[in-house]
Amino acid sequence: MLDVRRLRLLSDLARLGTIAAVAQAHTYTPSAVSQQLSALEREAGVPLLERTGRRVALTPAGRVLVEHAGTVLAALERTTAALAAVATGLSGPLRIGAFPSAVRTLLPSTLVALGRQHPGLELMVTELDPVAVPAALRERQLDVGLLHDYDVVPVKPDPMLDTVSLLDETVFLAVPDTAPTIGRVDPLPDVQDAAWIMASSGTLCHTVTLHVCRSAGFTPRARHHTDDFATVLALVAAGQGVSLVPQLAAAHPPVGVRLFPLDTRRRTRVAYRRGAAAHPAVAAFVAAIRDSVGAFTDQDAPGSRPPGDHAARPPRRMPVTRRTVGHAGE
Repeated sequence: MLDVRRLRLLSDLARLGTIAAVAQAHTYTPSAVSQQLSALEREAGVPLLERTGRRVALTPAGRVLVEHAGTVLAALERTTAALAAVATGLSGPLRIGAFPSAVRTLLPSTLVALGRQHPGLELMVTELDPVAVPAALRERQLDVGLLHDYDVVPVKPDPMLDTVSLLDETVFLAVPDTAPTIGRVDPLPDVQDAAWIMASSGTLCHTVTLHVCRSAGFTPRARHHTDDFATVLALVAAGQGVSLVPQLAAAHPPVGVRLFPLDTRRRTRVAYRRGAAAHPAVAAFVAAIRDSVGAFTDQDAPGSRPPGDHAARPPRRMPVTRRTVGHAGE
C-alpha cells in the first residue's frame, strides 16, 4: 500500500526539483524527506529515484507514479468533500488566502455572510501575494485562495489546482490632477515622459506595467517602488508620478487622482485543490464571495475625473464571470 503523504513528497520533488526545496516547503529536514522517499520506493517495489552525487532525478517508474499521484490526491479530495457533504452543518477551519485589494474590498462582506450562514466555520484569512497561493494550497496551508493574472501576461496553470473564475477588472492609468491634458482614448502616450510608481521588480504587477508601456512604445521611468496600491494612489495624489491600478484597488481613489481606463484586464479566480470543488465549505465560500463581487459592481466604480471635480465618478460596471474553468491562466 502506497502512503499518500509520501506520494505528495514525490509529487513535490517532481515540481520543485530538489530534496532541499521539498524539505523547506514541508518544514522537514532533507534527511527526513530522503527517508520518506526511500520508504515509498520500498512500498512501490521499484526504484523511483536516480541519485547522481547530491542530485536526484525521477526514474521512468517515478515519473509514472507522479503522473498517477495527481489523480489519487484529487480522488482523496473528492472523498473528503463527499464526507463533508453528508455531515450536519459546516464546522471547523476554513483557511482563506487573498491578495490585499481583495482583502480590503471583497473579504469583509464575504466573511460576514459566511459567519451568519455557517456559524460553525472558523474563518481564517491570510493576506498573500497570488504567486504564493498555489504552493500554500498544495501544502494544505490553505483551503481556498484567490489568484489573479492579466490578459496581457497570462499565468501558467497549476495542474494540482482547480479554479472558478470570479471577476474581470478594468486596469486604470492613475495620474495626478495637476498632470497636463491626457487623451481619454489612448492616455499612455501622454505619460511616456512622466515618473512612474511601480511594483517591486519581479512581481506580476511590475511585469504588466513594463508590458503595457512597451506596447505603447516606451519604457517607463520608475521613481518609486511599492507593492501597496493605497500607497501608490497616495503618491499619485501627491504628484509623485503615474501608475497602473486595477479596479478593486481604485474603488475609492483619494482627492487629486484622475483615472483613465485601459484595455488591459486583471482576472481573478478562486482556487482550491483538485477534487475539492464539491466540498461544502469551499462551495459556500465561492457563493459568498460571488455575492460580494455582485455588491461591489452595484456601486459606482472609478472613472476618469476632470481636474477640480473630485466628486464626479461615472459608474462603470465590472463583470462577474460565472464560467467555471479548469485552471488559472486559461
